[in-house]
Parts: sequence; structure tokens; C-alpha cells
Amino acid sequence: MSHTLPPLPYSYDALEPFIDAKTMEIHHDRHHQTYLTKFVEAISSVPQWAEKPVEEVLMHLDQIPESVRTAVKNHGGGYYHHSLFWPMMKKDGGGEPVGKIAKEITKQFGSFQVMKDSFEQACLSLFGSGWVWLTINAEGKLAITPSFNQDSPISNGLIPLLGNDVWEHAYYLKYQNRRAEYVENWWNVVNWEYVEERYQTVMTPK
Repeated sequence: MSHTLPPLPYSYDALEPFIDAKTMEIHHDRHHQTYLTKFVEAISSVPQWAEKPVEEVLMHLDQIPESVRTAVKNHGGGYYHHSLFWPMMKKDGGGEPVGKIAKEITKQFGSFQVMKDSFEQACLSLFGSGWVWLTINAEGKLAITPSFNQDSPISNGLIPLLGNDVWEHAYYLKYQNRRAEYVENWWNVVNWEYVEERYQTVMTPK
């Protein structure tokens, strides 16, 4: 199979004190691995899709047999989202956006602070488990996009530029039920250079 677990691009403790080492270890080695294992198990029953990139699978869920579609959506989404999530963070990250994405955020939201406030509110308003994303559509429009569980923005034609995992497994060991504190501290590890790279890749004419 072509699907593999991407290694963390840093050590488990690299994001301390904002995200603790034990959470990173469990989150990556167990949760992410489980999503991958169950996705491979589900998609293996559909040979014509088994070797395709997970992004392509999630963009064409309507072509996946109903018997495995939910499993593919849930576990494929978890596998894909976490693969994005790790490089969206880094040691000594945080601060404000850089480059062209910084200008576009200001243009479309009014300021980075407005975008940040809207993003945080979406994180706190999302009931249960899920993600909150800064997405971009085919016309270049940015939006704050919550997604429940492991539903993926790319299944709806949106490309995630930045995302925060607000499932409890992402923060419970350190923050318990204090999601607001986790979300506030998470900004200190955001890898804006990576977000800028994703934005430029999306906006570069094919």
C-alpha cells in the first residue's frame, strides 16, 4: 500500500509548554496510526481506489461504495487531517502570518486579529469533536470552516490552509476540559511559513 504514517517533523517535546510531549506521542503514534490502519483496511476492499492518494479519495466519496463509504470518510479524514496538522505547527512558531497569505487575510477579513477571533470562536462553538480550518475555495476566497468529526473540507471543494484539531485527544492530558486555553496557546506553535507555502501552491497557476 502507498499509504504510510508520516513522521513528526520534530520531537515529541518540541511544542512544549503549549502542547505536552505525552499528548504528541499518543496523538501521533496511536490516534494517527489507528486512522491510517482503519483507512487502509476500508479502502482495500475497493481495489480501483486502494492506491490513490487519500486526498483524491476524499474528494470523490460519492464514488466509494456505500458499504465502506462512512469508514473511508471517517478514517481517511483522520489520516489526512493529521498528516496536515503536524507540519502546521513548529517549535518557536506563532506570531502573525507572513507573505502573501498575510496580505490576503487582511484584505478579506480586515485584519489578522479579526480572522483569529473568528477562528477561536469557531473552535469554541463546535459542539463535540471536530476541526476548524482556514480554507480557500477555487475562486481564492478565504473562510473559517468548522468540520464535525473527521469530515474533510476537500470533500466540499475547499482546500485547508491551516487547521486546529479540537478533538479532546488533542489537548485533554494537559488542558482537561479547558478547550479555550488550549486554543489560545495553540497560536504559539502555528507554522505560518508552512501556511504561506500552502497558499502559494494553491494560487500558482497550473
